[in-house]
Amino acid sequence: MDAITVTRLLTRKSALNETRVDTIQLPLPLAEDEVVLKIDRVAITTNNITYAAFGDAMQYWGFFPTGELEWGHMPVWGFADVVMSNAEGVEVGERFYGYFPIASHIRMNAVRVSKRGFYDGSEHRLSLTSAYNQYTRCSNDSVYSKADENYQMLLRPLFITSFMGADFLQDNGFFGASRIVVSSASSKTAYGTAFCLKGKYDAELIALTSARNRGFVQKLGCYDRAVTYDDLVFISPKRPTLYLDFSGDEDLRARVHYHFGDALVYDCFAGSAQNTGFLRDTGLPGPKPEFYFAPVQIRKRNTDWGHDVVNQKFNEAQLAFIRRVSDPLHTWMQIEEHRGYEEGQKLIDDMHGGRIDPLKGHTLVL
Repeated sequence: MDAITVTRLLTRKSALNETRVDTIQLPLPLAEDEVVLKIDRVAITTNNITYAAFGDAMQYWGFFPTGELEWGHMPVWGFADVVMSNAEGVEVGERFYGYFPIASHIRMNAVRVSKRGFYDGSEHRLSLTSAYNQYTRCSNDSVYSKADENYQMLLRPLFITSFMGADFLQDNGFFGASRIVVSSASSKTAYGTAFCLKGKYDAELIALTSARNRGFVQKLGCYDRAVTYDDLVFISPKRPTLYLDFSGDEDLRARVHYHFGDALVYDCFAGSAQNTGFLRDTGLPGPKPEFYFAPVQIRKRNTDWGHDVVNQKFNEAQLAFIRRVSDPLHTWMQIEEHRGYEEGQKLIDDMHGGRIDPLKGHTLVL
């Protein structure tokens, strides 16, 4: 075999709802320490749209170069199987969880191989955030369950943002706020954060959401109350308030700043599905919006507590969240499985356009 044919789904960097599918040839043989994984299934959420939206500013386009200036690989999380290996300690047939392109195959340079897995040491990834370069060996992952793969790949990358985001706020004493207002409260990352905060902080947790999603958000039970965007003006501006923004909507941010005025103590921007402006300075009164980046808090807690303790705390919280989300009596999320690249293209277009039922979690089988 001289090469492997790779099918890939590419995203136009300047218009994230535009995608195309093509094929390229992956030349062989493998160099020392190289492996080829066949990507089996991935999760697609608004978090992946965020990766693409900040593709240049946060170097997300750099993880999986396409060789085309205008087109990039939208990073996703999922599971893949080793089909070729020239790396000691990585065997053909093993299954790994990690960060992948939407493509049939990926070639990586397996370094720092351990029982937990390996890191991709490819030269183009050495300067990028190391947390995204780690691939977890399913056979040695204490929280892995074949039956829960869809939940794990949907929730794990989102929930690490939620878990560390809640920890970041607690670590900073909530910046003196006695109320937290959460935008895009129906998003999984937002209500994952609310799940982590509920009962652990004596403050009011208010969900901001659309009129269409208000009923869903209220039924979650992890917010004290759900308020539509139009009714923002009816929230009293007399308590110290922290704005936790998962929407990236500049008009909404302006409304929040002007409504709460001096009572707004902190503006924490945690992600966006639509805004590619990357926190432009729009001259708002009050605190400057600050971008929260989970790997920074992970590094801090690894120093504070040690990696093993961080991993233990996260695993316990993640399993509790999966149990809650998948509770058949009070379901927070229904899995919808899509198959093939064309369905992936439609899903990305709907995700970018905000045409997604908050009750649904979407996976793509390649």
